[in-house]
Amino acid sequence: MKLARFRPVGEDTAELGVLLGEALDAFVPFSTLAAALPGGEAPEDLRACLAWSAAERDAVAQAAEAGEPRPLSAGTLLAPLKPEKCLAIGLNYRAHAEEFGGTVAPCPTVFTKQVSCITGPFAPIHRPRVSEALDYEGEMVLVIGQRCRHVPEARALEVVGAYCVGNDVSVRDWQLQTPQFTMGKSFDTHGPVGPYLTTADEIKDPQALNLQTWVNGELRQESSTALMIFSCAQLIAHLSTAFTLEPGDMIFTGTPAGIGHAMKPPAYLKVGDRVRVAVEGLGEIENVVIAEPEATALPFPAA
Repeated sequence: MKLARFRPVGEDTAELGVLLGEALDAFVPFSTLAAALPGGEAPEDLRACLAWSAAERDAVAQAAEAGEPRPLSAGTLLAPLKPEKCLAIGLNYRAHAEEFGGTVAPCPTVFTKQVSCITGPFAPIHRPRVSEALDYEGEMVLVIGQRCRHVPEARALEVVGAYCVGNDVSVRDWQLQTPQFTMGKSFDTHGPVGPYLTTADEIKDPQALNLQTWVNGELRQESSTALMIFSCAQLIAHLSTAFTLEPGDMIFTGTPAGIGHAMKPPAYLKVGDRVRVAVEGLGEIENVVIAEPEATALPFPAA
């Protein structure tokens, strides 16, 4: 099932629902399917849908097929949800670790992307006023479906609710000025995700998906999640050793080789550049780089 958050043209309120059609170009809002939904009413957040059983998903899907779809051209897909935690894994493909000048670590390199960086699958990316070293990192993102702690690796995929596409946008000079990556990975708009949530039952093997990233139509990254150093199951087992994972938490699983920082000379993103990331079975996102708007300079102290 493809779960989406959709804002119709001219409206301020987003709707939650299901995408249908071979091209996934039709949206059926949950508000029109209340009788078929668990609990008999539309959920307030897509994280609630991640706990649906197979029978509940089937009932919703059947009702959606008989519903009245809206064309995607009538609105915009938004980030499916804003997680409570947004975790990310660095240097999780051997070729990327090598191009970045590092070595393969004995355990995952974990950092946090502040949730305020999360933005829509087709929303603009800001080039910060404080840096010219803006870079892209196409990634598969896993979304936790149930509250869990101390998850054994052999059962770790049971707690995954969905997968989506992400771009771990990075400000390289800010990332590398300290040993901890958070500042350089958390600028506002630097976490595009979507275009929808693909429920985990549709992905037989998350370690067998092709991943590609283009900049202005030029293919920059092409790899497979099979080449991840630490698998999704290993990442969940590792992270849940330290802290509880909650429904909706997102984990950016790492990027393959081909980043702009590693090119000679470095090919950082400029205003007007268009970045497209696609992951097999999960769709694609596309974001245009714009100059950071003056409106982001909020008055201090706030009025």
